[in-house]
Amino acid sequence: MARHSAIRVLVVTPLGPGGAGGIDRMIDTIHDEINSHPSPDIEVKFLTSRGKIKMLAPFVFLIAIAKVAALCMTRHVDIIHINLSSHGSTLRKLILARIAELMHVPYVLHLHGSRFHTYWIKSKGRLRTSIDRMFASAASSIVLGKFWAELVSTQEPRAGEGIVILPNATPRPERLIQITPSRDVKILFLGRLGTRKGVDILVKALQIIAAVPNWRATIAGDGAVDQTKAQVSQLGLSSRVAIPGWVSLEEARNLLSSSDILVLPSFDENLPMSIVEAFSYGLAVVATPVGAVTDIVVHEKTGLLVPPGDVSALADAMQRLLTDSAMRSRLGANAKIAHAEELEIGSYVQRLIQIWIEAANQKQLRQHAPKKLDTLEKSGDSYGNPI
Repeated sequence: MARHSAIRVLVVTPLGPGGAGGIDRMIDTIHDEINSHPSPDIEVKFLTSRGKIKMLAPFVFLIAIAKVAALCMTRHVDIIHINLSSHGSTLRKLILARIAELMHVPYVLHLHGSRFHTYWIKSKGRLRTSIDRMFASAASSIVLGKFWAELVSTQEPRAGEGIVILPNATPRPERLIQITPSRDVKILFLGRLGTRKGVDILVKALQIIAAVPNWRATIAGDGAVDQTKAQVSQLGLSSRVAIPGWVSLEEARNLLSSSDILVLPSFDENLPMSIVEAFSYGLAVVATPVGAVTDIVVHEKTGLLVPPGDVSALADAMQRLLTDSAMRSRLGANAKIAHAEELEIGSYVQRLIQIWIEAANQKQLRQHAPKKLDTLEKSGDSYGNPI
């Protein structure tokens, strides 16, 4: 059966359009870019695997299984793009990847999860074997930075040359919202409030710099909102620290446009969208060297890096930026240049399309030379490497 002239791609995403998670925000951005600049080489459809309502998640996933199986069986899909995190996400994606493998439809794994490294390393038995096989059988494994590329190549050598580093990307701001000038330097946190992202550490650090004049902070996101409000109140910071809870995309853009410093003191990350967005707006960034953060945040060049959990170091970094406007401007300007050169969504989508095309071509090569490939695989070691 001849392949459709355009490569038909099915992108599997957890929550669907408008989802609050970083994966869904990235996929929404990809969706908008593809719709704005359509390519004759691809046709892309999107499929929700979990949904926003937890109670309905099993039913949403059953529907996703049925759709993936039907599209594979009827040959109405050429590539499946599987977004992957840990725990429940992994269990769901193992099933979808296995269906694709059995139906001889190539799939691309896109690893986003901030804790996937510990989840994979600690997994045992059938779960570990299944995860290994999922990566080994993938046409390509997209990771967000060098840390994750090393993880995949170490844990599953059969993934080999299929590993591709593709950092998250965002559009350039269409316009910077005009904000009434203020004497206060504005500090911003965007993300899920809680221990993993170091929000309690941030509040303690803000209390240390309370004597520094002319700053205000906004800690925006869902999660441990009430606990964070209580901590802020207990430390006497309520007049200077706003906690609006979850904010819409437009509200987030307003906050980015009106802020000077983004702070993200996380203990675990992959490559946070909030940092990429902060780069696009020219904010000075303070972050921790976890996951793929160090691939884009270069200490003293595009931001400041502090050890996870170090309240004093975080306070010192924020105080430096509060009191040194030249450094603040320099880091923000460098970050904006880095975004334009490396993290802009247009070039990102072009690279992603190329990955899909290469995966489709890889399948065609296998179809034309099955005996040669089978012989090579059978003559290899336990990882499929020639001996």
